[in-house]
Amino acid sequence: MDYRIFIKQLDTLLDIHRDMQNKSKHNDLSDLPKTDRQSLVTRAISAINRITGINSTYSQEIERIIIKDPHLHLHTSSVLGVLLALRDDIADGYMQNLAELVHADIFADFLEMAQHLCDNKYKDPSAVLAGSTLESHLKKLAIKNSIPVEVNGKPVKADKLNADLAKANVYSVLDQKNVTAWLDLRNKAAHGNYKEYNIDQVILLIASIREFISRIPA
Repeated sequence: MDYRIFIKQLDTLLDIHRDMQNKSKHNDLSDLPKTDRQSLVTRAISAINRITGINSTYSQEIERIIIKDPHLHLHTSSVLGVLLALRDDIADGYMQNLAELVHADIFADFLEMAQHLCDNKYKDPSAVLAGSTLESHLKKLAIKNSIPVEVNGKPVKADKLNADLAKANVYSVLDQKNVTAWLDLRNKAAHGNYKEYNIDQVILLIASIREFISRIPA
């Protein structure tokens, strides 16, 4: 995994922060426009959550900072401090989310295979492969969040994992509904109900699962 793309994202935000510091007469940048500070902090939080996941140490520290006062522009220095720590940890090889990134790489390969099948008009095996990739991701998300993946020695079904993950706020109810629809398409393909969906739906399925796995890493 090439971490340089993450470092580049963080360096861009740190450069913006340094420019603001050079323009400001105060350490807290309080003499600069609130909208500028708000924008920087929002982008910094988004980058931290995107790179490390909402359950990481970095994201939890952001939550601890903000819970004291929800006005983001007041936390510029603190939030950028967390971002700098993340940047240095990545650069020094201490990335907390290595397993997540490896999983993302593996799943991306399977989705590329599904896309290749779809491009060659093999919509049915493509749908099965994409759906199986989604199911594997749900299982890894459950393990990551201490949600049982087996009960009495039997694997928990994907629909149950989906409900449990949403209940645990791993992702939103809207995500849960989308996952339900994706699993339904996968089941149609797996059980030979090939006329109940078309190739355009499979194309959308692959793209949607790819975005979901990228946004909510396991």
